[in-house]
Amino acid sequence: MKTPNCLFPLLLVLLLSQTCFSNATTDSFIKCLNDQQISSIIYTPTNHSFTSVLQAYIKNRRFNTSTTPKPKLIITPTTESHVQAAVTCAKATNIHLKIRSGGHDYEGISYISDDDFVILDMFNFNSVDVDISGETAWVGAGATLGELYYGIWKKSDVHGFPAGVCPTVGVGGHLSGGGYGTMLRKYGLSVDHVIDARIVDVKGRVLDRSLMGEDLFWAIRGGGGGSFGVILSYRIKLVQVPKTVTVFRVMKMQDENATDIVYKWQLVCDKIDSDLFIRVLIQPVTGKNKGAKTIRASFIAMFLGDSERLLSLMNKEFPELGLKKEDCKEMNWIQSVLYWANFDNSTSPEALLARNNDGVNFLKRKSDYIQTPISKDGLNWIWKKMIQLGKTGFVFNPYGGRMSEISASETPFPHRAGNIYKMQYSVNWNDGELEEEKNYLSQIRRLYSYMTPFVSKSPRGAFLNYRDLDIGVTDNGKHSYDEGEVYGVKYFMGNYERLVEVKTMVDPENFFRNEQSIPPKPFQGKNRGGK
Repeated sequence: MKTPNCLFPLLLVLLLSQTCFSNATTDSFIKCLNDQQISSIIYTPTNHSFTSVLQAYIKNRRFNTSTTPKPKLIITPTTESHVQAAVTCAKATNIHLKIRSGGHDYEGISYISDDDFVILDMFNFNSVDVDISGETAWVGAGATLGELYYGIWKKSDVHGFPAGVCPTVGVGGHLSGGGYGTMLRKYGLSVDHVIDARIVDVKGRVLDRSLMGEDLFWAIRGGGGGSFGVILSYRIKLVQVPKTVTVFRVMKMQDENATDIVYKWQLVCDKIDSDLFIRVLIQPVTGKNKGAKTIRASFIAMFLGDSERLLSLMNKEFPELGLKKEDCKEMNWIQSVLYWANFDNSTSPEALLARNNDGVNFLKRKSDYIQTPISKDGLNWIWKKMIQLGKTGFVFNPYGGRMSEISASETPFPHRAGNIYKMQYSVNWNDGELEEEKNYLSQIRRLYSYMTPFVSKSPRGAFLNYRDLDIGVTDNGKHSYDEGEVYGVKYFMGNYERLVEVKTMVDPENFFRNEQSIPPKPFQGKNRGGK
């Protein structure tokens, strides 16, 4: 049946009216910003620098295509008053504000959206002010981890900070999501060392810990900053590191007893000396036997001490790996930061200041938690499935140590005692063809499904900083509370309801929102994020 021609003018009018409304909202927003005399930090699509500013902090090529939704404009604040103006103007004109610090969100939700939106890009907030006498530092939300590590190293060679291994990750997203690094068994998470913060709330006020109160301060240490306000900076407590640390990388193939060694790793990784962190990479690779696929297990370690003590420990607790003196590399802490970031051993620490030194791929990540060791038969079954699928690999990160000593409710991050290790599912590819993307997304999702019998249950846990929209999303409408609970209990377990309480208290109209934000409790009245 043909559609009556009279409908087409009506559809055209509706489309034009929506476009006019969108443009009018954007124009009102820009006028509001101009009234506050900050036009110099605004980039519209007609600005010749718009594309370069937008793309500078896109770290997943899946979200850098011609069809990827683009912001109406980008704001690049340099002062706290600029952030205040952006928040108050966005709220006054009812425009969706997305907040980006480093752009490493795996699903790109800091810089894309299905509705009209603007990006508040925090990269200029990159100050690092280290006070070695007090063993603290104030660090801007737009600083990178590399800039933070460099700033600490310039003041001391016996201090560090327990955060991630990728130097281009933004501090704002990393800390607000509960970031971790190679010292988590010794010192816990990055958020376990946050002692103050500055944030712009929905009313445009700048609040520190004393002004925001302990509930909001609790929420922004692992509950995701994008749900509660704009993080300006964090004050962190530094940790002490020895003059000498040791790293190693030992690889074992399936025919070199990789399965037996991974099984034993599960039994000791969370119980061994907390100075030792041994990550395991599991990858399907081409073997020596006529190109047949096999599994390679790479054991990559960080030890807070010298190689002599490490070898003694490994010979006693984990002799199956067969660690030798020549496998070990002694260095200082900042050199270990460069090692974990895949720089060669002659690289200067100044390399940590580069903001775009990491290759950007098409990628997808997922996460799980292991609470019971997987049997050897189970591991062999998993290896078989990985080989059949093709490319998706695992990263196993051991827990225990300090992670088991901190209460699950101390911060919003709940995955503490009872977890042996966290799993990351990882697949990268370089071809932007749609069929390639479908293939690799299917691979990683199927592997995730295969792992169901082996991972945490009721709920199946997930890590917020390994953002995964597969586990649930919200459209921030009238069902946002129920939608948020689906992914919220996986990320936050028993802490989810407290996060909802804080959200309801500080942002009841859901101004700060994204596809996996914390929703407020349902209420009667206008919801700014509603549809």
